[in-house]
Amino acid sequence: MNKISIVGAGRVGETTAQILAEEELCREIALLDVRPGVPEGIALDILQMAPFFEFDCSISGSNDARILKDSDLVIVTAGLPRQPGMSRSDVLEANVRIIDEVTDQILRYAPDAMILVVSNPVDTLTYRVSRRTGWDRSRVFGQAGVLDAARMASFIAQETGYSAVDITTLVLGGHGDTMVPVPRLCTVNGIPIAHFISEERINAIIERTRQGGAEILALRKNSSAYDAPGAAVVAMVDSIVNNRRRILSCVAILEGEYGESDLAMGVPCVLGDRGVESILELDLNARERADFDRSVAAVRADIERLRELG
Repeated sequence: MNKISIVGAGRVGETTAQILAEEELCREIALLDVRPGVPEGIALDILQMAPFFEFDCSISGSNDARILKDSDLVIVTAGLPRQPGMSRSDVLEANVRIIDEVTDQILRYAPDAMILVVSNPVDTLTYRVSRRTGWDRSRVFGQAGVLDAARMASFIAQETGYSAVDITTLVLGGHGDTMVPVPRLCTVNGIPIAHFISEERINAIIERTRQGGAEILALRKNSSAYDAPGAAVVAMVDSIVNNRRRILSCVAILEGEYGESDLAMGVPCVLGDRGVESILELDLNARERADFDRSVAAVRADIERLRELG
């Protein structure tokens, strides 16, 4: 991939740019932000890391949307961050106006790009971007389940004492309090986690996963999470750039999968150099299906709010 642009040079955007540069996943990174001097300063700071991490990626920043020109991928992190006590849905009204402006800039300057949405509420805003662009669903997707699954894996590692590297987890549904961790399909080196952890503790891990972002926000008070979110974005970018075709839980537009249409939702996707290549439909049991349906209802409620906003 030649050029990746990041819209929103906040903490998630900055962390994402830094890891992308270190991993040399593209030749050029562009940072766009509305705050004068901020994207330029971040770009310069990251460039000065190059001698230590031995990368040659070009990085620039600007307040001018023309910096998006010729992007292969645009990562959207711009938006109002939530404050302690707020849900992701609470920032919908402010962020939909931002996302509309960003989408129009992408349409004007990077009409051939793919778009990876990170801004919250990510399911609803991914849906908004998809409908506003009219692009094929392979090119517009969101980051959610990759981060949620990593959080769940880290909690399982803490609980068991085993390496997080050997832990595989799966989280479906909306990126919020109604997300659907699927412990039945979570393993430690292929062994179901129920072999190591009691049902009571598994349920506690599920709840902690659902509150993973809120827990960090409550502890930091002046900032939501940005290190793990940035790493999750880069994991998705790596699968795209290197055409790894990894199965990752992404926010995708559903067209009949799981019995749902006209909806953006976190589901297992095959992610390759064409973006979302396909969506995997899992055979959910009764409890998982009920949880998934509750999550669908929550996302649809936010989409209805979008329609009211115009």
